[in-house]
Amino acid sequence: MYGPGMAEIYELLHESRGKDYRAEAATVAGLVRARNPQAASLLDVACGTGAHLRHFAELFDKIEGLELSDAMLTMARAAAPAAVLHRGDMRDLSLGRSYDAITCMFGSIAYLKDTAELTSTLRSFAEHLAPGGVVAVDPWWFLETSLERHVSGDTVTVGRRTMTRVSYTERQGRTSHMVVHYVVAEPDSGIQHFAETHALTLFTRAEYEEAFTRAGLRVAFVEGIQSGRGLFLAGLAEGGRH
Repeated sequence: MYGPGMAEIYELLHESRGKDYRAEAATVAGLVRARNPQAASLLDVACGTGAHLRHFAELFDKIEGLELSDAMLTMARAAAPAAVLHRGDMRDLSLGRSYDAITCMFGSIAYLKDTAELTSTLRSFAEHLAPGGVVAVDPWWFLETSLERHVSGDTVTVGRRTMTRVSYTERQGRTSHMVVHYVVAEPDSGIQHFAETHALTLFTRAEYEEAFTRAGLRVAFVEGIQSGRGLFLAGLAEGGRH
């Protein structure tokens, strides 16, 4: 889970590396509205620092977010003050209300450990959908497209703060193990170092699609967007609710 130090620089660092949260939010909103032109409410699951949520707030009348990390939630409250935010795990989603759109961005769905968790989580998404609602899931890399080993590194300067991110990702069986180190330097506080480890499940595309179907959702896959990972879009299948 992301701690306070990492939460503070997370969005700055990714934006500086070229991630366009505004464009991604607009793309997802457009795809949602192509299926449901009247969509007015959105829940962003695993909303992190609110990087997408702040832009969704400009595109939907009512927005909410769910996040497990307290540090990330603190940042999200500042980023999207109009949003209703919930602390919780996507595995135990139970908010007692429904939404026109439910999103899960930036590969967060891959923190689920196996296809059983994937199916049960998507079923809970379906249970929170309003009639005509749309689920949009930005997956992690598929098992069949993942790399055995991958190294990435960037150094960026934002204002008076210089940040370096170096990561090493290794595929072990069906898990993508990522170790990330950050060095942050600024005049007032000197140099700080943070390290994160992540274990992301490598589902196949077919396993994602089967999990959506088992959850009572009719799914389509949009290729090429979201940094090449694509996007799953789903709505309730006939007879799919509860």
